[in-house]
Amino acid sequence: MTTATIIPFPLAYRRSMILRQARYAAMLSPAAAERHIRQQLKVQAQAMRRRGIDERVIAREIDCLETSIRATLLRDVSGGVR
Repeated sequence: MTTATIIPFPLAYRRSMILRQARYAAMLSPAAAERHIRQQLKVQAQAMRRRGIDERVIAREIDCLETSIRATLLRDVSGGVR
């Protein structure tokens, strides 16, 4: 029996989810925003684990997702170009 390798759609490309998380975090205090972002990253990682995705892939995807959320948050709160 052969096993298949599951390759997830890159989380960093899920623009609507990234925008939603960044905009919500922007409404919170810095400490609460940090907790919110960490919780969302944890939720996404758990979902990928349930699907059987390799831990190295999960780590890479979560890093990219975190970077995307934080960049969007920074851009939104600093009034940057969309």
